[in-house]
Amino acid sequence: MINGVVTHIQRFSVHDGPGIRTTVFLKGCQMHCPWCHNPETYRREPEIQVFPERCIGCRACAAACQHAAHEFSGSAHRYHRERCVACGRCVETCYAKSLVLVGEQRTAESVVAEVLADRPFYQPAGGLTVSGGEPLLQAEFACEILRLCRREAVHTAIETNLARPWKVVEPLVPLVDLFLADVKIMDDAAHRAWTGASNARTLDNLRRLDALNKPLVVRTPVVVGVNQRPEQIGAIADFLATLRNVRQYELLPYHPLGKGKHEALGLDRPPPEFHAPTAAELAALAATAARPGYVVRVAGTAQPAVDRGTGAPAQNSPP
Repeated sequence: MINGVVTHIQRFSVHDGPGIRTTVFLKGCQMHCPWCHNPETYRREPEIQVFPERCIGCRACAAACQHAAHEFSGSAHRYHRERCVACGRCVETCYAKSLVLVGEQRTAESVVAEVLADRPFYQPAGGLTVSGGEPLLQAEFACEILRLCRREAVHTAIETNLARPWKVVEPLVPLVDLFLADVKIMDDAAHRAWTGASNARTLDNLRRLDALNKPLVVRTPVVVGVNQRPEQIGAIADFLATLRNVRQYELLPYHPLGKGKHEALGLDRPPPEFHAPTAAELAALAATAARPGYVVRVAGTAQPAVDRGTGAPAQNSPP
């Protein structure tokens, strides 16, 4: 059996590919984008989130912990993250949910059993999406989940930054029906500065997948002060126009759901104050991004998709 670390399994998802889907979030990411709304997926290992405002001072966690990771002074709780082995015993005793375990060792078979339980809801276009973090950091585990689902005739998709060597990506080709890939910034120096990684592999792997006629949906999280300028989105659109199999280009407006998680995870630095573009700015960027060959969509809004290079509303978005 092949094991991996799963952050969360989200049922009835409608934002991670076509139709109703089950999204399996794997833990670990080589990029540390400061605007990320899932910073609990940065690290590969299971870890504890601490929400001190929920603590009722019952001290059950201190009694359960065998590593002295929990200390009380009166009713004030102090958590020693450096002592913790993330065994989860304290979480099991914390009825106030002040302590939350993020990351669970699972077998591929147990994950797929959960995915298949919702198979009646996948028709006509839904299925499985493997996401992260970056699922290709657990490539063998991700491939096994995808293989088992393909064996059951379940539509498969993967959300990935594709910033891995081609030898890691290539085994996915026969297992994945749809690739959902992030292109955050075209300028490599800026990409390195913001994410801590180059975009060279991402772009090269997109070219390789395109040459193999794999359906692609490309996404850009749009963050004011990072990549919201028309010329930045236009540069990504120009690159996508060189590919033949991009079905859709999605603009994902920034949202601040990750801010509270940074403190709960004990991350070294709080994220900067980011902002999302306005609806009008997003509509203008969608028009800027329109090119022949693919549909542009602003995620999470009622705005219609923008058609292939005309700038007009699309009649139908691709699957």
